Amino acid sequence: MASKPKRLLSIATLYPNEHTPRFGTFVARSLEALAARPDWDVTVISPIGLPPIPFGHYRPLADAARDGIENGVAVHRPVFTLVPRLSGRFNPTSIARAILPLAKELHAEQPFDMVDAQFFYPDGPAAAWIANVLDLPFAVKARGADVSYWGAKSYGASKIADTAKRAAQPIAVSEALADDLAALGVERNRIAVHYTGLDRELFKPAKRKDAREALAHKFGIPSDLTLLATVGALIERKGQEIVLRALADLPNCRLALVGKGEDQAKLEALASELGVNERVHFLGSLDHHDLPTVLSAASAMVLPSASEGLANAWVEALACGCPLVITDAGGAKELVTAKTAGRIVARNPAAIAAGISEVLSAKLPQAKVAANADAFSWPNHAEKLAGLYSQVIAKKA
Repeated sequence: MASKPKRLLSIATLYPNEHTPRFGTFVARSLEALAARPDWDVTVISPIGLPPIPFGHYRPLADAARDGIENGVAVHRPVFTLVPRLSGRFNPTSIARAILPLAKELHAEQPFDMVDAQFFYPDGPAAAWIANVLDLPFAVKARGADVSYWGAKSYGASKIADTAKRAAQPIAVSEALADDLAALGVERNRIAVHYTGLDRELFKPAKRKDAREALAHKFGIPSDLTLLATVGALIERKGQEIVLRALADLPNCRLALVGKGEDQAKLEALASELGVNERVHFLGSLDHHDLPTVLSAASAMVLPSASEGLANAWVEALACGCPLVITDAGGAKELVTAKTAGRIVARNPAAIAAGISEVLSAKLPQAKVAANADAFSWPNHAEKLAGLYSQVIAKKA
């Protein structure tokens, strides 16, 4: 007789919703892959932070606070109160108080076996409290900015270290990020490294010429010049400004920027100032099915991030045969281990431009570039996660 599936309660502040469907898709894909296994059942609580009076982009976000069954995962979206840009210190407590009644109710209906937090901050401290109240073991994952940004604040570093101590299993998405956690006082030998996954049916090389024609048809991007792509939220940490300045020294290249964010107006103004605006294409947030076309069409994916874990965009680009030009952030050296994967360069326009030129001159075959992503898939990811979480439950028993 088949054994009863293990039940996971996952706390994730970054998760797709109707208003921001591309928000935290990597978290959703990870948990959906685990839920697709017959031995696991997954419930997500994705708390949505709203100011006392929702304004601006918070209004549609309030409307997106709806529950549902999404790709095999039960998703609940309670709201908690925040003060934009001011309440970061208090968000973990606000989250915990807001979701505890729901967590208790769900646990009473059908008991969970463990709790996890998809980010060390602000999810981690809240999940630790919930797990303690429910008397369940919990795991917590470091993904990048949750450690690099919040860990740079004294209260954040303290909360991260305390959360790790209370967790049965601290996890990081790269060896480099595990080292960053250790620098905050987390015992390095307790941290498990668990890499991201990949939709191998979706992210695979398409002929560059065909992909360029598809982009010309759908987005109006001419196929006259070599195409570069930058995939990531339009925020300072991702370094799109540096890419634009590098583009000024690459007159034979166009740039497709995938993503949206608070820096878009500033980047558009900079492109005009640099005289490259006719070669820069802001595509916004794309449906996941459009992204492989962009990556297959591009001759390099350029992302000079100030910090990362192990970016899904890196892996997705490689899988489409698009080499990387990235900075030494997070797990970059764990992924770019061969010249066929691209180049790791300094975080300045001259180095970025030189790295792009070097990659373009190498004329790397798409198949050889894609081979660098062979180890990544969501089923492999889920299998390893299931093993880690089964150990967490066994320790409690």
